[in-house]
Amino acid sequence: MSGKPSIRRDVAFGSEGVDLTGWIYAPDSAPPWPLVVMAHGFSATRHMSVDNYAEVFRAAGLAVLLYDHRGFGDSGGEPRRQVNPWIQARGYRDAVSYGRNLEGVNASRVALWGDSFSGGVALAVAGIDERVAALVAQVPALGRGLPPADPDGSLYRASRETILSGAVEPSEGEIQGPLPVVSDDQLRRPSALEPLTAYRWFIEYGGRFGTGWANDVTRARPRKPVMWHPGLCAGHVRCPTLFVVSAHDEMPGASPAVAREAYEKLAGPKEWTETDGGHFGLLYYPSEEFEKASSAQARFLSAHLRPDPKLASG
Repeated sequence: MSGKPSIRRDVAFGSEGVDLTGWIYAPDSAPPWPLVVMAHGFSATRHMSVDNYAEVFRAAGLAVLLYDHRGFGDSGGEPRRQVNPWIQARGYRDAVSYGRNLEGVNASRVALWGDSFSGGVALAVAGIDERVAALVAQVPALGRGLPPADPDGSLYRASRETILSGAVEPSEGEIQGPLPVVSDDQLRRPSALEPLTAYRWFIEYGGRFGTGWANDVTRARPRKPVMWHPGLCAGHVRCPTLFVVSAHDEMPGASPAVAREAYEKLAGPKEWTETDGGHFGLLYYPSEEFEKASSAQARFLSAHLRPDPKLASG
């Protein structure tokens, strides 16, 4: 937690038969407010630094819904700490549905924000859900390699239908783990995230007492009807999009080349910003990298989510 004063309240909303828990941040300005829907990255919780970004957005006049993914933090769901991108995509969509009905929120001005793995999930949702008015993908983990070729759009359509209503429960052979999220010895205790920077962030900073984080995770990778790859949806993202990418990202699953390929496919207004902080540098607060990234994101979101003055006056 940042320790800064905030105006927020606890909320819960339904998704896939369980309650997802989070916070609503209300700005000081008069409603209706644009809304930013935020979720944490791989294996984390909403208490682990992303709440600092929510504070910046609130100060900029944006309402924020920040929540824990299913099975993480205070949210419900079994098995615990299983990362299933299809389930997380549905969580984002349910968060949008919930947020659009909140008192004071402008239902036509709802943005998605995601960090790392959730940056990829948010990208996929923005590519299938026309309700999304803007997108911020921070050091997005879009995979180690480029998505498969999809000349006729069949893989995109399969991805879309799977997120919307397809079977997403993994079979036994499609589950990896449980295993440690991070480890200081990859030979004797291999972990899901291998770089030393990941170990340092989770152990020395992000996962401190009170965050609800535990050093174990399970990966779910359902293979049918199509393997998960957010890049398959990139060409269908028509809302304004900001990519914040580390040119030397040390996480194999957050390849800058893969992010660039997805960025080039985006069909709407877009901005590309590079950071020198590596994959985890933007999550340290306070820091110069955090200040640069959060202020740039607040400016981007404000520019694209403010209501049309003509509509407001009418």
